[in-house]
Amino acid sequence: MESKNPVFARSNEWKRNGYATFDAPSSAQRRPADASARTLEDWYQKPSATSAQSRRMTLDDVVLRTASLFAVLLVGAAAGYFGVRGGTLSFLPIIGAALVAMVLGIWAQVSRKVRPGVMFAYAALEGLFVGGISAVYASLYDGIIGQAVLGTLAAFAGMLVAYKTGIVRNSPRFTKILLIAGVGYLVFGLVNLGLWAVTGASAYSGGGPLAILVSAFGVVLASLFLVLDFDYVEQGIRNGLPVKESWRAGFGLMVTLVWLYLEILRLIAILRGSSD
Repeated sequence: MESKNPVFARSNEWKRNGYATFDAPSSAQRRPADASARTLEDWYQKPSATSAQSRRMTLDDVVLRTASLFAVLLVGAAAGYFGVRGGTLSFLPIIGAALVAMVLGIWAQVSRKVRPGVMFAYAALEGLFVGGISAVYASLYDGIIGQAVLGTLAAFAGMLVAYKTGIVRNSPRFTKILLIAGVGYLVFGLVNLGLWAVTGASAYSGGGPLAILVSAFGVVLASLFLVLDFDYVEQGIRNGLPVKESWRAGFGLMVTLVWLYLEILRLIAILRGSSD
C-alpha cells in the first residue's frame, strides 16, 4: 500500500512492493536475447554506479539525517525563543517564518528530487516559529516547555513501543481513517484560525471541556501519525531504497514530532489555565 504520509506519498519508492534496483531498464530491456546490439552497447558504456548511488538506506542513516535536521531546528528555536523573550523579535516575523516554512515544506514534499537544502531551510524557519511560540507560552506558564518536551518524548517512545510490539500496526483501513481525521482536523484548524482573525475568539478561548477535548484529539492524532512514519521508514529500509531517501524519512519524522510538540504545548497550557 502506498504511503499516505505527505512526505512519503509522492515518492514511488515508498511502496510495499519494493524498490530493489536503481535506474533499472524496462522488462523488455532486461531480456538480453531481445535486446538490440545498440542497447547492449549503451548498457556497457554507462558509468558504474558510485558508492552513494548504490548504497542502501539503513536505520542509522535515518537517525543521522533526523538528528541533523533537528539540530538546525533547535538553533532556529533558540533564536526565536530568546528573540521574543528579549524583545528584539516581534510576533509578526515569527508568523512570517511559519508561512515561509510551510511553503518550503510543501516544496520538499511534492518534489520528486530529494532536497536536503530545502529541508534544512524549513527546519531553521520552523524552529524560529516554534521557539517564538514557546516563548509566549513560557511567559504565561513557568516550566511549560520542559513539560511539553517530556510529553513529546514520552508519546514518541510509547508509540514506538506500541508499533514494534504490534499493539498498533498500520493497515489500509488504519491509514484511511487517519487520513480522513487528519484532513478534518486541518479544515477545523483553518476555520478556527479564520474565526480568531475576525472575532479574536477561537475554540480554545477560555479553556473549558471543549477546548481540552479538541486539543487532546490533536495530540492523539499527531501521535498516531508516528505509526505511519515508523511503518514507511521500515518499508524503505526493507525495500532497499538509496541512501538519499533517508533525508525524506528524517524530514517526515521531524514534521510529525514538531506537530506533536505544538499540540502538547497547547494542551498543557489549556489544562494549566483551567486549573488557575
